[in-house]
Amino acid sequence: MKATLSKPRFVSLTMVLCLSLLGCAQGVAPPEEADASGASPEVSESPEADARAEWEARQQHIAAVMGKQSRAELIGGSPTKGSPDAEVVLFKFSDFQCPYCAVASADMKTFMDGREDVLYVYKHFPLNSIHPEATPAAKATWAAQQQGQFWLYHDGLFAYQDRLGEDYYAELAEQIGLDVEQFNRDRNSDEAAAAIEADLQLAQALELGGTPTFVMNDLLIPGGAPLALFEEAAVRIRAYDAAPSEAQSPE
Repeated sequence: MKATLSKPRFVSLTMVLCLSLLGCAQGVAPPEEADASGASPEVSESPEADARAEWEARQQHIAAVMGKQSRAELIGGSPTKGSPDAEVVLFKFSDFQCPYCAVASADMKTFMDGREDVLYVYKHFPLNSIHPEATPAAKATWAAQQQGQFWLYHDGLFAYQDRLGEDYYAELAEQIGLDVEQFNRDRNSDEAAAAIEADLQLAQALELGGTPTFVMNDLLIPGGAPLALFEEAAVRIRAYDAAPSEAQSPE
């Protein structure tokens, strides 16, 4: 995974993403989950220009933060789907109590179905100030991951978000055949807390404000973006990586 993209390629992809963001703002796709502050953005006389400038600045920051760590460091012990050797790595920052994250999880099933050209990585981003069950649910999935059942447990939580709580965590663990005693021990462990905190620190370093948020290699993709945008970004990233090195050198 490249640390950064060259300026022409970066700007081209940024424009595609800006257009998607503007579409989301106009109601074409669902918005990101609100951040903890609940603050409303200021209205500008030139909202499209301001949105484009803000989005480019965010993209630059994302690329800088992602470029400071290796691929292995960024993925860490997070659950993944797809080929470990894929050139394109898609990180999803998600909260199990966020309704938009549930919608996005279904979209990601469609996007990842049968493909081996993208590595999909789940990152925990619990918005604790507005979702009291976000961290307990994240710890429960971490415990399920220790028994090789993260994705099945993940699906169960998103399918029944209205049931999130202690009783359901244990019930779901039993339903999918986990060792419940080990599950309870693992989800209440210091290791579970540390794993969630590590993901949260990465999200904070990236200055993410809501869920779901996606980062494909070092490109920020807004929650609610259509699947066609993910496809477009993946194609362009692969084309960039396949281009001669001279064409990739910054201006």
